[in-house]
Amino acid sequence: MEEITLQENTGQKIDFKSFEGKEVTLCGMVQNLRILSWGAFLILRTPYYTIQTIIENDSTDLALNDILVESAVVIKGTVKKAVIKDKAIFPRDYEINIKSINIISTPSEAALPVDTTKKEMNVHLDKKFDYRPLTLRHPRERAVFKIAANICRGFEEYLSSVGFTRICSPKLVCSGAEGGANIFKLDYFGREAYLAQSPQFYKQIMVGVFGRVFEIGPVFRAEKHATSRHLNEYISLDFEMGFIDSFLDLIKVEANALNAIFKRIETECANEVDLLNIEVPRIDRIVTVKFHEVHDIIFKNYNKDYRNEKDLAPEEEKLLSEYAKSQWGTEFVFVTHYPSYKRPFYTMDDPDNPEVTFSFDLIFRNLEITTGGQRLHKYEDYIKKMKRLNMNTQTFESYLQAFKYCMPPHGGLGLGLERLTSQLCGISNVKEASLFPRDINRLEP
Repeated sequence: MEEITLQENTGQKIDFKSFEGKEVTLCGMVQNLRILSWGAFLILRTPYYTIQTIIENDSTDLALNDILVESAVVIKGTVKKAVIKDKAIFPRDYEINIKSINIISTPSEAALPVDTTKKEMNVHLDKKFDYRPLTLRHPRERAVFKIAANICRGFEEYLSSVGFTRICSPKLVCSGAEGGANIFKLDYFGREAYLAQSPQFYKQIMVGVFGRVFEIGPVFRAEKHATSRHLNEYISLDFEMGFIDSFLDLIKVEANALNAIFKRIETECANEVDLLNIEVPRIDRIVTVKFHEVHDIIFKNYNKDYRNEKDLAPEEEKLLSEYAKSQWGTEFVFVTHYPSYKRPFYTMDDPDNPEVTFSFDLIFRNLEITTGGQRLHKYEDYIKKMKRLNMNTQTFESYLQAFKYCMPPHGGLGLGLERLTSQLCGISNVKEASLFPRDINRLEP
């Protein structure tokens, strides 16, 4: 038997101010190496930092040419004050004078297929994705996913603070939540099963357990889109809440959650915000406009006629964003009361006008990032509506249990992580906000 001593601090986070003039040890990857006559600048990539270090010719027996970019190393050196202009480096007010460097491992191929030492990679998207394990190491790519990570963290922290419980729903399901043909089928031990289009059914069920729930997880859509707006697998930030008075309660919670996310990004991702030149927004007031009114606004102000369209066209979302910013002073517009035939069966119709629903989308910087709404909550209403739509109620028997045994008025939404990340970071293609994007042409890496 061998006992290992418990070590509480296993990180490498450093208070550089308190370590000024003192020796530290850091392990990481060589982001870049610039060899000069007197020595070299070595940029070290660690879990917390992309820090500048200095190697003088007489400080180590190691030949500088033996240090390859993307090598794994351990360095020891002295912390000193510095003034560094390169935004890809963090911190920019300290650097390390290396006293010793130990190479742990090196690339098998010294000539990297993509130069990640440049400020901009400037490579075709296909090449960027083909070499994703390497290109993700570029400072700007890392910054995007640091932002994405803090979106998830901010979402979770805010919702947890107001009584929501995190759940983890199955992604192998026996029926689709959204209906239609955009669902991946698979063999499940001789039975037909599907990849979940959303956690919708399960988060509704869990409202009966906890009252307020949220989930962060993948969803799958078998849509043969080849656009800059769509992915076949993406991360959805969902919540569902009970005892609502109307779908407007959901909008208010989302606005607060988004503001909490933006505040976290400003504080926890200040370096990434600076590097990517991000303008972090705020929702100072909530603006809603009904679906049919959007068509009228676009026709009246831009002479574009979408009035007979069943959904908002991408151009409409762009023009609506432009109009909202200039006329209403906001980058966030909640479009409400979508037509009933465009929303899933569980969406509550407006009793005063059954042709429209108590539902909404959130448009942010030219793109829809959220879909949500109030749900039916009475068992009899579900049966009535499903029969009207010629749906087989037996297929949804396990889902309908929750309503048979009573559910409160409730609703929820799904927020696309990649879409929000791309709009915040100024990325034109949502695939670049996905670590390993899945579309109709790509299944690896």
